[in-house]
Amino acid sequence: MTFRQFAFNNVFRNKRLYAAYFLSSLFSVMVFFTFAVFAFHPALGQGAVVQSVSIALTTAEGIIFAFAFFYVLYSMGAFLKTRKNEFGLLIMQGMSPIQLRLMVFLENLLIGFFATIGGIGLGLVFAKLILLIAENVLIIGTDLDFYMPVKAIVLTFAAFALLFLFISFFTAAILRSGKLIDLMKSKKQSKGEPKASKWLALLVVLLIGSGYAVALRVEGVYVAAALVPVVIVVVAGTYFLFTQLSVFIIRRLKEKPSVFWKKTNMLLFSDLSFRMKDNARTFFMVAIVSTVAFSAIGTLYGFKSLLNSAIKEENAYSITYTLSEKNTEIEQQEVSKINEVLADKGVEARDEHMLLTYFQVEGNKDPLLIVKVSDFNRFAAMIGQKPAVVSANGAAAIEYTNEMFEAYESGEELTDLRIPLLSGGSLKPNQVIKTHTMPVSRGLIVSDSIFEQLGKPVQSEPFYAWMSDDSAEKLVEAGKVLSEELQNGEQPYFFASDFALYILNAGYGPTLFVGLFIGMVFFISAGSILYFRLYSDLDEDKEKFKAVAKMGLTEQELKRVLNQQIALLFFSPIVVALIHGVVALTALSNMFYQPFFVECIYVLLIFTTIQIIYFFIVRYFYIKQIKSAL
Repeated sequence: MTFRQFAFNNVFRNKRLYAAYFLSSLFSVMVFFTFAVFAFHPALGQGAVVQSVSIALTTAEGIIFAFAFFYVLYSMGAFLKTRKNEFGLLIMQGMSPIQLRLMVFLENLLIGFFATIGGIGLGLVFAKLILLIAENVLIIGTDLDFYMPVKAIVLTFAAFALLFLFISFFTAAILRSGKLIDLMKSKKQSKGEPKASKWLALLVVLLIGSGYAVALRVEGVYVAAALVPVVIVVVAGTYFLFTQLSVFIIRRLKEKPSVFWKKTNMLLFSDLSFRMKDNARTFFMVAIVSTVAFSAIGTLYGFKSLLNSAIKEENAYSITYTLSEKNTEIEQQEVSKINEVLADKGVEARDEHMLLTYFQVEGNKDPLLIVKVSDFNRFAAMIGQKPAVVSANGAAAIEYTNEMFEAYESGEELTDLRIPLLSGGSLKPNQVIKTHTMPVSRGLIVSDSIFEQLGKPVQSEPFYAWMSDDSAEKLVEAGKVLSEELQNGEQPYFFASDFALYILNAGYGPTLFVGLFIGMVFFISAGSILYFRLYSDLDEDKEKFKAVAKMGLTEQELKRVLNQQIALLFFSPIVVALIHGVVALTALSNMFYQPFFVECIYVLLIFTTIQIIYFFIVRYFYIKQIKSAL
């Protein structure tokens, strides 16, 4: 057997050890390749929207490639630390330090090659399905048919070949074999009882508690100002949480006989403090990476919901049309065009129109909109609002509101105005009506009889509105045609809500799509790191439970201990990340005065579900390995 064959066989003999490293590298390659397939797709060659999609995907490739580099480098370093005993055996058999470096170089190169080939292969298998999903998510207005992505294959293979080649050289260059005696006894050397400072443990509570308190209390622009100091404080607190507080709590629990001697807790706590201390940096990194992924996806999803809600709440009607100056000829032509297009697209709509009249009122700088209560109620009926009730000699101030904001402008300030009448008297508003029926945020509602006594308005604008319950597809098509034929860019007099949502989602879709993929890469990579750290102690666990089984440990007790141990090590950083993420999204909602509770729950459930599935898979194989040694 040649040395090269020895290195290759060594990889296949350690499939369990390299599984997480290989699969995560494969997944990173597949995601990179998927973005390359999109970026080089023939349908993304023209048009501003599709070009922006291509730019977003290309940017995402750079981010994923950079993350893959640091992830692979970290994973390789962690693998080498667990193989000290193996290296010692090889050196004792006569392997030189140069041969040891060459072996590691060839092993890493082999894993990288198969991960690259496998990632590209899986990308090709699922390319059509992913293209269909992207076609609906991105909303680019064109079909993403399957094609042979030669450019994407070449780019992906070249990029990751260079990545794994560089990391192989780098790892081999910095590898230090160490003394033989240290390598051989690496697993038998006592680590000493982990120690934790109660003052640093208390500092964790102060750092994270103060960071949370500031994040949850500040609002508006102060959220952005507090972002950097809060992040620094919480990150520092998270580090001490795993290095100090977790060890401190475990030691306190071990000192309580009622806890330590209860059932199988002795087995659970015997080396838990060692593991928490050994894995502290890993848990810290996983918690921070998962927090970034959770917060990023939650933020993107929250922004999308925020913008969609803004358009829906701002514009109560399906279509509105207004002329800044009354022009009967243009008005008739364009209103007829709107009705014609709606009929052509099969859209059934109710419509109303009125004249928006503005009067100069003492105490108000600009002309103020004043409408008849009968006109107001006709439009209110279209959107299901209750009619306004105004006394014959009274008036009501309009407070323009919706579900997102309490009020754009308070209507209370208009109650101090006095409306001059032709009779020589004046009228003062005596009530405030909250509504989003009118297209403006300030105005008054008066009875029809009072309206006739206002005199001649200083400005008037025709206002039309259409309301339809037809499908969004029909309204989008109608809005697209009308926006091209009516919207000349000079006056924003035409607005179609469904078409505006379509344009928003088409523009925001690439950002959300890219963010989701990158977030998933981060999260799955974090889970893979936990998988490796768990399996790195498998041999020690086999020896420990083999010895304990001889003393009468039952299979049910073994499963309970392993379930508790795996769950604590697997979910500790994830739970911390989820709590951090919830606080971050809450702070974001305070910044925009818009609750992201529903969006936060959706993202939380998705991440939790993924992690639970991952846990059960890892748990099954881990327990199977332990039982095989008994």
